[in-house]
Amino acid sequence: MLSNFVDGKRVPAQDGQSSAVVDPSTGEEYERAPVSGPADVDAALRAAAGAFPAWRDATPAERSLALLRLAGAIEARAEEFIEAESRNTGKPVAMTRTDEVPPLADELRFFAGAARILEGRSAGEYLAGHTSMIRREPVGVCAQVTPWNYPMMMAVWKIAPALAAGNAIVLKPSDTTPVSTLLLAEVAAEFLPPGVFNVICGDRDTGRALVAHDIPQMVSITGSVRAGIEVARAAAAGLKRVHLELGGKAPVVVFDDADPAAAAQIIADAGYYNAGQDCTAATRVIAGPGIAADLTDALAERARGLRTGGLDQPDADFGPLNNPAQLARVSGFVDRAPDHATVVVGGHPVGERGYCYAPTVVAGLRQDDEMIQDEIFGPVITVQQFSTEDEALRWANGVKYGLAASVWTRDHGRAMRMARALDFGAVWINTHIPFVSEMPHGGFKHSGYGKDLSVYGFEDYTRVKHVMSNIEA
Repeated sequence: MLSNFVDGKRVPAQDGQSSAVVDPSTGEEYERAPVSGPADVDAALRAAAGAFPAWRDATPAERSLALLRLAGAIEARAEEFIEAESRNTGKPVAMTRTDEVPPLADELRFFAGAARILEGRSAGEYLAGHTSMIRREPVGVCAQVTPWNYPMMMAVWKIAPALAAGNAIVLKPSDTTPVSTLLLAEVAAEFLPPGVFNVICGDRDTGRALVAHDIPQMVSITGSVRAGIEVARAAAAGLKRVHLELGGKAPVVVFDDADPAAAAQIIADAGYYNAGQDCTAATRVIAGPGIAADLTDALAERARGLRTGGLDQPDADFGPLNNPAQLARVSGFVDRAPDHATVVVGGHPVGERGYCYAPTVVAGLRQDDEMIQDEIFGPVITVQQFSTEDEALRWANGVKYGLAASVWTRDHGRAMRMARALDFGAVWINTHIPFVSEMPHGGFKHSGYGKDLSVYGFEDYTRVKHVMSNIEA
């Protein structure tokens, strides 16, 4: 039985309620996690509030050192984190080892460095006889909620900037993927004062209690649009700051001068990665009239060569969907495909147990079709054929999401025009999905607001104070 981690120690839920933790590869329960109630939430937040003043007053060098040591500990105990994350999510072990642990350590080290360079604009005399200065301070206690698609990575994206800035945290992981986050809290406790980083498990009601509580001054969530709207509405009652990284429907605009085979390889890798359970996944292809057919064929060929499977298939290219509800959601989108659409490849679950779904390509879709407008969050790549650059741009922007996009062309001017006009928080040119710690990630429109990663993400966890001193006194 898993436990919450509060005030530097494992703590069971006060009412003893629990829920199943399931291996998505098999669909079988292998652990149980607490379902925290209001009393558990209150205890965790009070622990964070009690720890905050001392952590706020720690020097930037002290906070930096704690994050550097945590990064080193994750690397030293990498196999424990890999096992926890892979079993809890069904991700291939090799993918978790190469694509998650190194970035986690790098992100912690980036924010460890950022902790020591936080500054305001220079002091000066803007009123005669008075010196003004700017202080950047931590917000306070932060309530954070992470999703099930990247539980370990999203936890680090949340805690690293918050801790570097001097905040205290209560984090709730998804009820289906709490294991690696609890391990992270236990490892971090070696380097952080008790109460600075707390993890409580639970369901939507637990999250609602966390957001509605009086103590947090900021709420940060990575999740669905529905969850983001609910969080923003609840946080508004207490005028809490809100940081939202929500859904996406990334357009992949491929012009006729692109190489269809080269584009297909990167697009498929970025569309099927993590079974398409990525808000920036390259799953909405908008292709020119001269390349659409060849690109569709190349994507289908690539899909046929990919393997999906659980942890018992070490050569799998991607793993299962996270839960039965998500499998049903993805299947439903494809099963409801309109008559004018063609399922070129895939379109069905894989295996007799677990939640695997075949890599899928659907062509012939129209702009107002459900699969174009709504986030599928699965290994399904759609293809539309545009006629003109203006039409491609209109279709790309013609969804409620605004997280990420990519443009594929050899024409530099066209690439720059599209990058300027695309209404998305990140635009890649002739690639899709790379991230670096130094650059921000975050969207527009229904994809939310606020930034993760980068100095911009760091500043989101601070507040600005003006101090004026009468130097004539």
